[in-house]
Amino acid sequence: MNAVILAGSTKEDKLPDKAFVNLKGRYMISYVVKALRECDKIEKIAAVGDPERLKEVEGIDIIVPQTDTIMDNVLRGVEPFKNDRRVIILTCDIPFLTGEAVCDFIEKAEKTGADLCYPIIRKEDNLKKFPDAKRTYARVKEGVFTGGNIFYVNPAVIDKLVKEAKKFIAYRKKPWKLGKLLGGKILFLFLIGRVSISHIEKKVEELFGIKGKAIISEYPEIGNDVDKEEDVKMAIKYL
Repeated sequence: MNAVILAGSTKEDKLPDKAFVNLKGRYMISYVVKALRECDKIEKIAAVGDPERLKEVEGIDIIVPQTDTIMDNVLRGVEPFKNDRRVIILTCDIPFLTGEAVCDFIEKAEKTGADLCYPIIRKEDNLKKFPDAKRTYARVKEGVFTGGNIFYVNPAVIDKLVKEAKKFIAYRKKPWKLGKLLGGKILFLFLIGRVSISHIEKKVEELFGIKGKAIISEYPEIGNDVDKEEDVKMAIKYL
């Protein structure tokens, strides 16, 4: 299994060049690389970002120059692994990530046979581990969850997903807009707290013609990102 770290920077970022924010003497991206290296399922690591800066980071096998958009960075990052059965794509701003969390996610995803897997974390698990974390939560039939920052993807379906994936990425922290994108029935069920994870999975399959699965992770480290100045203080506290 190979991995792609999205380490690019855009004008919209609330925390500029966040991959290289110093957290206790180390770049934020270095914590992510370390976690990947601690998972024995990971072989090569590609990172998309500023080539000159990424040369300073140990443990990266392939450096890919960034573009202006997240989705184009995804496409570029996956290119070296386009013939792989599956690849994981993750952001550079999850310094709490551990090898154990990565391996657990991959193991669960592999069992599904899905083209796309996305981790979700129960609110109570997240607050127990990171009580100061400010996260966006969504209520579904199975409970209240927040999303993770890592994807398990079949490279063969990447191009097919690009158009709609741009919308999903933009709305990732806006549950109401995600509901609209998924359709009236899903939105109604969401409003009354009766939408289930399986409802959403079936809708994803209907929209994209792929098999998508949500993976419930017991590791909050997989979803607590550091993308604002106030998050940096929290990161220093918990690292």
